[in-house]
Amino acid sequence: MAQPTSSRLLSLDVLRGITIAGMITVNNPGSWSHIYAPLRHAAWNGLTPTDLVFPFFMFIMGVSMYLSYKKFDFKFSNQTFFKLLRRSVLLFLIGLGLNYFGLICRGFSSLREVDMGFGDRLLQVFIYNLENLRILGVLQRLALVSFFGSLTILIVKPKHIPWLIGGILVFYWILMVGSNSLEANATNLVAIMDTAILGASHMYKIGGIPFDPEGLLSTLPCIAHVLIGVTAGRIIDTNKDNGVRIQKLFILGSIILFIGFLMDYSFPINKTLWSSSYVLVTCGLALLLLGLLIWIIDINGKRKWCVFFESFGINPMAIFVLAGIISNLISNIGFTYAGSWTSIKGFIYNSLLVPVFGNLFGSLVFALLFIVLCWSIAHILYKKKIYIKI
Repeated sequence: MAQPTSSRLLSLDVLRGITIAGMITVNNPGSWSHIYAPLRHAAWNGLTPTDLVFPFFMFIMGVSMYLSYKKFDFKFSNQTFFKLLRRSVLLFLIGLGLNYFGLICRGFSSLREVDMGFGDRLLQVFIYNLENLRILGVLQRLALVSFFGSLTILIVKPKHIPWLIGGILVFYWILMVGSNSLEANATNLVAIMDTAILGASHMYKIGGIPFDPEGLLSTLPCIAHVLIGVTAGRIIDTNKDNGVRIQKLFILGSIILFIGFLMDYSFPINKTLWSSSYVLVTCGLALLLLGLLIWIIDINGKRKWCVFFESFGINPMAIFVLAGIISNLISNIGFTYAGSWTSIKGFIYNSLLVPVFGNLFGSLVFALLFIVLCWSIAHILYKKKIYIKI
């Protein structure tokens, strides 16, 4: 029996909400020294549950891109291009602004006991610290991928997109393996390119080496990543029966998951490099999870548990940015307690949670409390039907 489809699949919002909730949770432990293994990124090669949240969000962004541009029949126009450019630039600047805000907060915190005039303090925090401003980041990567991914589906016929995906992933595979760029060192092609373009002081450091996990060269396979999401969006759009949707999502997911694990032998699964095998494995898992959610939510109607994640999924970018702002504030604003300075976060974790739950579980409890705080704000927006779009 054919399963009816609605104009909007709740499972898409729920999956988006799951990824945003996951990203916020893993980014806000009580202490970075005390984290359960599943909530850590893989040290280099390999995969943990934490390594799935960002690629899952990028995948679902691709699904949403297809469904959004389908309304305009994928017609390229100057108006569409400049709207896309404006949105991408704005998203990039928001990410850069979030980095700058964090730099300011850390700057004031580090200078709280320095004997320095007010004017010099302001110059140090707002101007001189710019030499250490990280240019790239999560939102910046999303901006770049959104721009080039959207541009691709507006100018490339849908039947050619799978070939483009394969071409990008094979090219990146050959490029990285051929240049012996599979290790985290200064001779890695990703590090060389990012350092040359961005400058070492504007990059993330891995073991003291300038190596940005959201770098420019590694954005290339991310375009293929989001295009796999576009392919999933096409499957959802062209198949109105939810049962058929699930079958095709599961078939495609199983195929590329298997290929990804085979590719791991020559181009290891690696989030920092965003390796081709990482793209295939994470997208394969995302396809399977999306199919499972359609079966649970949209076919069997099990929706009561969805409200928590749906609240995140309605305003994902706004809540992610808000979480970053709150995190920077509570980590750098503090007071004197028991004769020494402590941040708000430090006080909650060390003085309230650790005595009760211990270091490790207390760190997790802090992350859960933080996600509840963010959800409370997201749920208010959800209930009031306030949608903040960039």
